[in-house]
Amino acid sequence: MNNTLLYTVLLLVAIGGGVILTACGGTRSRSESAPYEVVRTDGDFEVRKYPELVVVETPRRDGDNSFGRLFRYISGDNTAAQKISMTTPVFMAGESTNATMAFVLPQGKPAPQPKGADVTVKTLPAGTFAVFRYSGRRNARREAEALARLTAWQQRENLPAAGAPVYGYFDPPWTPPFLRRNEVMVPVAVTR
Repeated sequence: MNNTLLYTVLLLVAIGGGVILTACGGTRSRSESAPYEVVRTDGDFEVRKYPELVVVETPRRDGDNSFGRLFRYISGDNTAAQKISMTTPVFMAGESTNATMAFVLPQGKPAPQPKGADVTVKTLPAGTFAVFRYSGRRNARREAEALARLTAWQQRENLPAAGAPVYGYFDPPWTPPFLRRNEVMVPVAVTR
């Protein structure tokens, strides 16, 4: 391969990579995120205070389309036929028999009632959470590793858990794994 062809290929790869990085970062930045106040930061760990959040939630079962049910709700499949902006993160909680997925609804706007029986609007209470941020694709192994790291940090920092973990996912599926923002959050009873 001659030098001109090599430089052309490298330039095209760099431009393509830049376009992908810009598109992925831009998608997340255009979405409203659940508000919170950072109480303390320690590298990839934080303690945060969240206000009450209104969410639309659905059961999550293996092989079902829980994301699709929630997406249809925000796309207008609700009693007001109202389109609602997509927000971040998508919350996932629970184990196999009581697993749920939820979208945070935009602040300060009324939430229309869902049409489907498997979709509910609910208010999550305000709370304080220990949070660990990590990247990569969503899978059980990565979630378990992230939770283990957060639990170890909580023990070192004397932040006992006050509830079950919740996972937050911020990026669309086309985002490269190394650019993804994922979080595991555990409610805590004490903050410093």
